[in-house]
Amino acid sequence: MANNQSVRRHLDAFTRGRIIGKLEEGRSVTSVAAEFGIAHSIVSRLWRQFQTTGTAIRGFSSGRPRGTTSADDRYIVLQARRNRRQTTGEIARHTTQATGRPISRFTVARRLHGGGLFARRPVRCVPLKPAQRRRRSLWCREHRNWRDNEWGRVLLQMRADSV
Repeated sequence: MANNQSVRRHLDAFTRGRIIGKLEEGRSVTSVAAEFGIAHSIVSRLWRQFQTTGTAIRGFSSGRPRGTTSADDRYIVLQARRNRRQTTGEIARHTTQATGRPISRFTVARRLHGGGLFARRPVRCVPLKPAQRRRRSLWCREHRNWRDNEWGRVLLQMRADSV
């Protein structure tokens, strides 16, 4: 390359395994780095990763980094369960205040979806008065033993009335 920008090349899995093998034999980080022609810090970081996780596989990540942590996701779901009537915008504001990082209502909706909570649209209906509820309940009790043919006549009659 003509310019002075550094080129970042990742080590393949086979090379990583060879480096770990040489370090397990007891060789020094400096000698292994010199043998493979890579920086001391790369070998050191690879060795530390292997010692803590037990693997030297490079983690794969693509796309935009997540705006929330798993703890934030749990907090969002907890907020929604505590108050089912809260909107995603309100939950986003609470989470932003709690974490100090701005979170959109769309992010909250995705996290709730991931937590098994889905938006429901409340049905708008006129609340019944106690007398109306009693009359409906009485009507239901009177007609609970009706057969299909009796209901069919009622439906036919209603259809005939509406035509």
